[in-house]
Amino acid sequence: MMMQSALVGEFYVEHNFWLHKWLSKKVGSTFDAADLTQDTFMRLLSKVETEQIVEPRAYLTKIAHGLMVNFLRRRDMEAAYIAAMINFGESQEKLFPCTESYLINLEKLVTIDQMLDGLPSKVRKAFLMHKLDGLTYPEIAEEMGMSVISIKKYIAKALVHCATER
Repeated sequence: MMMQSALVGEFYVEHNFWLHKWLSKKVGSTFDAADLTQDTFMRLLSKVETEQIVEPRAYLTKIAHGLMVNFLRRRDMEAAYIAAMINFGESQEKLFPCTESYLINLEKLVTIDQMLDGLPSKVRKAFLMHKLDGLTYPEIAEEMGMSVISIKKYIAKALVHCATER
């Protein structure tokens, strides 16, 4: 039986170039693809039963795809955050007073996005209207063309979902 790290090393030698090329096409950047490729192999190192992998490329693709989806979601979130702040009239200096605060805010947005992921769109919309726009349940019900009882259920469902996603 081959040692875990030796098998991962073998996979790396055999599939690194191919995986990097595949990711480069998907994300449009060789630098980001290189990071994702390394993250994929690091994730593979943490797997327990590597020697049981029959189709390495399929397995690597599955891991890389998950990492890529998270990466693209975060990149889109960052672009939306910057665009929103610019639309609110924030200057570049105000937007990025220091890299640390920017990254902390971005991480908070990513965490919120992950917490809301998986909620039905109407539930997410009602929750965001209440929390971000400050609308009352009757205002949300009117806006969405629903009953106040439904809105209460939606927001309760969102709160429970967010509490369990932490």
